Amino acid sequence: MGNPRGVRRDFDALERRRMQAARLLRQGLGQSAVARRVGVHRQSVSRWAKQLAERGKASLKQAGRAGRKPRLSPVDLRRVERGLKRGPQALGYATGLWTARRVAKLIEQECGVCYHPGHVWRILRNLGWNVQRPTGQALERDEQAIQRWKEKRWPAPKRTQRAKAESSSSRTRVG
Repeated sequence: MGNPRGVRRDFDALERRRMQAARLLRQGLGQSAVARRVGVHRQSVSRWAKQLAERGKASLKQAGRAGRKPRLSPVDLRRVERGLKRGPQALGYATGLWTARRVAKLIEQECGVCYHPGHVWRILRNLGWNVQRPTGQALERDEQAIQRWKEKRWPAPKRTQRAKAESSSSRTRVG
């Protein structure tokens, strides 16, 4: 059963489901019937029944947050965001492009927490930043020469040949 990938778990709903199962078990329903009615696997109901018998209803309460606690506090995240907005040149980089390695270095300098560059994208995504690919332009690019070419040379290839009077592309001509 479980949750589809990328869907956050609703811990309150999970706890309500366990409490409903506990009520049904105390009413005398079998584990399979409880599992069908609550919409879970029978093994889950079996585990809950064992917890209920050994430690009571309090053992079915929600456990709290899932997973590891974040290494960056909300204050740290605000510091990182301010650093990102200042730009990479403020840290002494030559270009205005944030790379994962540069962001990892920023986090280490601002917050004292080391992140692998491959994991930095999660923090950026949580901050609302997304991947930006710079447009590939040559350093030697001459905008004035490009504009002159567009005005003088480009119209020539765009011109079409004049259509011949009633030409036909088929071998057989009608009348």
